[in-house]
Amino acid sequence: MISFQVSTGRKEELINITAKVADGVSKSSIDSGLCVVYVPHTTAAVTINENADPAVSQDILLGLSHMKLESLHFAHLEGNSPAHIKSSLIGCSVSVIVEKGRLQLGTWQGIFFCEFDGPRTRKVMVQCIGT
Repeated sequence: MISFQVSTGRKEELINITAKVADGVSKSSIDSGLCVVYVPHTTAAVTINENADPAVSQDILLGLSHMKLESLHFAHLEGNSPAHIKSSLIGCSVSVIVEKGRLQLGTWQGIFFCEFDGPRTRKVMVQCIGT
């Protein structure tokens, strides 16, 4: 297992971490198997989506903002319940097939760290399983 840090600069943002995950796969010496990317945080997430057009990341955040979670009155006193909900909706892990030592992502796919309660320094964990 490897881990790395992601420093976020805004309250909400998506950061492409594909290269760092691919580096973790390379260091694992796995030829064939599965790569699990996990974020051990309750106000952050990880997702796979288009990495060719940066507007897609902006559109994802825009779409989530239209849920108007910030306008609701939550019981959680920290004031970050919208971040907890967005993290739960997106999810804290993704799995990617590894073949011939490489992530088998689609042509336009990338792995993104999703910050919903920044700016912060976060941890991403990568576990490769296989031969």
